[in-house]
Amino acid sequence: MSWLGKVFGGTFGFMLGGPLGALLGTAIGHQFDRGMEGGDVLPRLEPGRQHRIQMAFFTATFSVMGHLAKADGRVSEAEIEMARRIMARMDLTEEMRQAAVRLFNEGKSPRFPLDDTLDQFRREVGRRSSLIRLFLEILLQAGYADGSLHPAEERMLLHICHRLNFSRFEFKALRAFMEAQLRFSQARYQYQYTGRRQAPPRRQGPSLSDAYAILGVSPSTSDAEIKKSYRRLMSQHHPDKLVAKGLPEEMVKIATEKTQQIRNAYEIIQAHRKR
Repeated sequence: MSWLGKVFGGTFGFMLGGPLGALLGTAIGHQFDRGMEGGDVLPRLEPGRQHRIQMAFFTATFSVMGHLAKADGRVSEAEIEMARRIMARMDLTEEMRQAAVRLFNEGKSPRFPLDDTLDQFRREVGRRSSLIRLFLEILLQAGYADGSLHPAEERMLLHICHRLNFSRFEFKALRAFMEAQLRFSQARYQYQYTGRRQAPPRRQGPSLSDAYAILGVSPSTSDAEIKKSYRRLMSQHHPDKLVAKGLPEEMVKIATEKTQQIRNAYEIIQAHRKR
């Protein structure tokens, strides 16, 4: 059983206070004490510290996702469905799924303490920038649930980035990365389900321009720089590394899907340049 599974089963060996502890305590029906450690940075995590980060990541992801969905004044069916799809991609028990739904609903409340939640999340995660990046990627994916990013959602995402010390430049690059990934997913779906099964294999996946966007490079970028960008992105999204830093094991599939898309994009660029 994963650590989060143990938490939701009622057996856990430490407490998490602050707004994240209050949110999760409400979601799973447990009371957490008020103690809260600082955001120290360690090269290797002792079990208790890693578990705190897993709890913080899970709680912040679904509650802030709910708050973002309400940014434009209403929560659309597409946004609710996106949240359900993200939950479905995680190996959640029924208790954990119900808690994720409650966290999402807590986030929709006008009384949701967004800044306090983000501040505690940043302290718990510390300088583990790859976890913050994945957190923002999941929120961006939720923001695009209805096909476009509403201006109010973009403003909220920029505010979230500010609280997490994630620059506007980084957000712009991350947004381009996510838009390319979404086009990639749509292209694969259309290939599989529109009857064009006899299309040559090289037409699967993203276009060449999307492949460059996924890697954050351009057609004029050198082979060496493209490889460097590819390796950096693969390292940032490597599931084992993310779990070691505190990603809940239930979210490994999300990270694995992203590494597959990054690998596919790199292969498309390589194939084009070898012609």
